[in-house]
Amino acid sequence: MEEKRAKIKVGVLGATGAVGQKFVVLLSGHPWFQLTELGASERSAGKPYREAVNWVQKVDLPREFQNLEIKECDPSQMDCEIVFSALDASIAGEVETAFAKSGIAVFSNSKNHRLSQLVPLTIPEVNPEHFGLLELQQKEGGSKGFIVTNSNCSTMFLAMALAPIHQKYGVEKVQVTTMQAVSGAGYPGVPSLDILGNVIPYIGGEEEKIEIEARKILGEFKGDRIELAPFVVSAQCNRVAVEEGHLECVSVSLKAKPSLQEFIETYRNHSSSLTTELSLPSAPLKPIVVMEETNRPQPKKDVEREKGMLTLIGRIRECPVLDFKFVILGHNTIRGAAGASLLNAEYLVAKGLLGGRDS
Repeated sequence: MEEKRAKIKVGVLGATGAVGQKFVVLLSGHPWFQLTELGASERSAGKPYREAVNWVQKVDLPREFQNLEIKECDPSQMDCEIVFSALDASIAGEVETAFAKSGIAVFSNSKNHRLSQLVPLTIPEVNPEHFGLLELQQKEGGSKGFIVTNSNCSTMFLAMALAPIHQKYGVEKVQVTTMQAVSGAGYPGVPSLDILGNVIPYIGGEEEKIEIEARKILGEFKGDRIELAPFVVSAQCNRVAVEEGHLECVSVSLKAKPSLQEFIETYRNHSSSLTTELSLPSAPLKPIVVMEETNRPQPKKDVEREKGMLTLIGRIRECPVLDFKFVILGHNTIRGAAGASLLNAEYLVAKGLLGGRDS
């Protein structure tokens, strides 16, 4: 029997922030990855993690990471093959580039590189062919390191929902209205007196991200670039008094005109090879679950299903303005953030494009 390989050493950049903490939670006990490095600001450097972090997660700070020393986000100080970046956009661009140039694989949750020509913006169940950009990125950068990005948290669930119907029928127009959880604003997020009993109909930069990122994710890989998908997206984004879970109301116009039942069955029959063939630790059994109840999905009742890695779809019906309309829900800080980066890394490991894994 082949000897088991050691786990891959990984680090987290921005480890003291809310998304950085979520990475730490998800990496605790991970079968393929061993968290060995934590990066944060200069003021936190040198401190044990338990002293530097204001822990805001629902679970306790994992014991195995409590005494890990915080380091500055400098690749020369970190002994690892992969870093997961939860850095603020104000510093993420330069820092992530430095790590990639040093030969480290960067899986970023930040917005800075998402639209860069040679940086894949990926969802493994949707557009794994976009990882083909990595060879060109490495060649241009002169290093084995690279940057892979995951989308904005709201874009994630929209792109997941659009992918099966775009492939089968061709999406022409999309209108989406989001109701986004306060956790999407980080910690401490929106002041309580602004959000309690209220809806804030503006989230800076969010609508623009959704309108372009979905088109890149569902665009066609041309060998040296991504050609944006030809549909148009109109987004309206709102912050609501929900702790976890982004709910989105979507209407779509399609080139082909399936019946309502055919449209629904497209979602019901949609599956992924990530669990059946690759057995990725973070992948849900099915990427999309259709809910039959007339009042579901709901963040309070549904967002934690499959460890927060699902896209839930409900209220599928005909639309009198476009063709069909429905509601989608996803866990914004897991599948829409840290869990998405983790899944990207697992996919490349499983495909033999990065490091090794337990055999």
